[in-house]
Amino acid sequence: MSAAGSPRPVPERIVIASRESALALWQARHIQAQLAGLYPRIRIEILGVTTEGDRRLDASLAKIGGKGLFVKELEEALASGRADIAVHSVKDVPMVLAPGLTLAAIGAREDPRDAFVSNRHPDLAALPAGARVGTSSLRRECQLRARHPRLRVEPLRGNVPTRLKKLDEGRFDAVLLAAAGLKRLGLDDRITRLLTPSESLPAPGQGALGIECLEGRADLVELLAPLNHDATARCVGAERAFSRALSGSCNVPLGAYAEPEGSRVRLRGFVGAPDGSRLVSGELEGPGDGAEALGTALADQLKAQGAADILAQLQTSS
Repeated sequence: MSAAGSPRPVPERIVIASRESALALWQARHIQAQLAGLYPRIRIEILGVTTEGDRRLDASLAKIGGKGLFVKELEEALASGRADIAVHSVKDVPMVLAPGLTLAAIGAREDPRDAFVSNRHPDLAALPAGARVGTSSLRRECQLRARHPRLRVEPLRGNVPTRLKKLDEGRFDAVLLAAAGLKRLGLDDRITRLLTPSESLPAPGQGALGIECLEGRADLVELLAPLNHDATARCVGAERAFSRALSGSCNVPLGAYAEPEGSRVRLRGFVGAPDGSRLVSGELEGPGDGAEALGTALADQLKAQGAADILAQLQTSS
């Protein structure tokens, strides 16, 4: 309802900004279908956008600006009016949004785990010493180096099909990917083994989709409300608060995963050195309606246990 109590005007068209990778377009079409089901009289269109993160595949994300490079151009499309909403993998969204933007809805989470993919080996423990494991994530690299120091961790960039092709060409003995992306693309059969959070703690927001729009678009915020999944939103809020309190970015090996337990939330988190030489982890449980405070509290706990020293060293070396 508007301030005067009359029905809020409904837009004739909603344009969704999306990256042009197969996975990003699947995600945009998924939201498009949900909106079309809710609002059949509104035209729902997709605007494909190539981001800097998609163009610059010759360097690690940590060196060229982090995962925010996957959302910058989409947010510019919102600011210019070329698009009304943008659909993101929440794990790619910076922990502090640009002024004037909001995550209006977070959808129900797909599988948040990391997936081990190999054509010859059943799991990480079966890989021989010196085996090459590909990943684009400092978070995964840190945990791999800490738990499997005999393996060689090598950089792997590109979209999901490109990464799988590099594995199939023999450039790697195994690769680690987000299970959600493989499942959404119908590539479940490529998953050799799903890694438990104890083996590889996920990234904040992994497996969840976020819908972003301008804060001033109250009409869109209202229309997007039915797409918000409360339990997922609470858990992701805790994870992002944890990361935000630790200045989480692609330069900080950091993981966070929250699970709903009735009306409460259980949050696990870690911070580590990129080479895996040091890793500080912990967990807390608290009320679901205080999930963000729980994330901040766990971050403070880890800082006191040594995470502050790790973060200071990372800042000095960057």
